Amino acid sequence: MPVILPVNNISPKMGNNCYIAPNATIVGDVVMGDECSVWFNAVIRGDVNSIRIGNKVNIQDGCIIHCTYQKAKTVIGHNVSIGHNAIVHGCIIHDSVLIGMGAIVMDDAEVGSNSIIAAGAVVLEGTKIESGVIYGGVPAKKIKDIPQDLISGQIERIANNYIQYASWFK
Repeated sequence: MPVILPVNNISPKMGNNCYIAPNATIVGDVVMGDECSVWFNAVIRGDVNSIRIGNKVNIQDGCIIHCTYQKAKTVIGHNVSIGHNAIVHGCIIHDSVLIGMGAIVMDDAEVGSNSIIAAGAVVLEGTKIESGVIYGGVPAKKIKDIPQDLISGQIERIANNYIQYASWFK
């Protein structure tokens, strides 16, 4: 069974048709939309601030979603894929974003819609990433504008695939 616990009498709330892996952990002030999935060994820790997650978000194996006490909450939009072992901490991720495997997005960063953060990238504290771009590297820098085919071919495809994958476990 997943670990789903209240913190200070605030319990996580999940939307409809969500899949939570048996060893995932979700605690505290977490509100998740519909058709989301939280995969094996992922941790969503809303103990020190709030975490808001839109619809059709997949938080893949080993991810950590957290925030900073009295400083930075975490907001994740709709249609977002957060790749294996990524860390999303005290930041804003807008709609239709792909966060690559092992990437780190730090406090007060903001990732615009229809964007990709490359695998292993580190988005430094306070970085503002415009919509429709690919960022990569350490620290993350703009690589290029994102072509329309990557929005449908990568961002949308992965989000839709994870709804299918989750159905295999229900």
